[in-house]
Amino acid sequence: MLRIEIDGGPATAEQLAPAVLANYGHFTAMQVRDRRVQGLRLHLRRLDAANRELYGAGLDGDRVRALVSHALADDVRDASVRVVVFGPASGSVLVAVRDPAAPADRPQRLLPVDYRRPLPHVKHLGGFGQAHHRNRAQAAGYDEALLTTPDGVVVEGAITNIAFFDAAGVVWADADWLHGITMQLLERALPSRRAVVRLADLRSYRGAFVGNSIGVAPVSRIGDVEYEVDAAAFARVRAALDAVPWDPFE
Repeated sequence: MLRIEIDGGPATAEQLAPAVLANYGHFTAMQVRDRRVQGLRLHLRRLDAANRELYGAGLDGDRVRALVSHALADDVRDASVRVVVFGPASGSVLVAVRDPAAPADRPQRLLPVDYRRPLPHVKHLGGFGQAHHRNRAQAAGYDEALLTTPDGVVVEGAITNIAFFDAAGVVWADADWLHGITMQLLERALPSRRAVVRLADLRSYRGAFVGNSIGVAPVSRIGDVEYEVDAAAFARVRAALDAVPWDPFE
């Protein structure tokens, strides 16, 4: 960890206690390069909407931008940044700055599990269920858990959105999920559509990929269904994401 600030100052134990003990709040995560981020307006909109839902008041985007800039200071240009609003009654704003992260360097293997996040449209704190299923998936030789409904509808990855390739292009699994920032950016940049995807239908698709704030990665296996990675199709996805402009905080 490089640094943690709360409301623009160094974090203290007293300030951090509500985050640990109450475990209530919301956040957004982003990759910063040269003090810029892709989809900044979407991140700010996410924070504002979640804040209105959880705390009954908006969250000023200019304030968030200033807090992130302050936490980056003059010495950090590339980083993983998480903006967390926490507290049982009214939210303090925590900015955590860590080393930058890169997408997975190999195709991902996903283990389907029957689990859905509570309040799935909010990127909220308290991801025990996701972490538990992800850890169990990794212990079983997979990279991530794929969350599904009891009747086999694909929802989302434990920390990703998932999309599939068919003859027409990209198909995003449609369910009660978190509308990820990377998903939103790619929906604008690529011909794609949403559709209900069931585990029973996985073999009808040519392949799949997952995406989150770190980037995108191809999928080579979901449960006992294996995909041959379509390098050309995935290259188009990665190129579309790479072409998204990077927005300055200042």
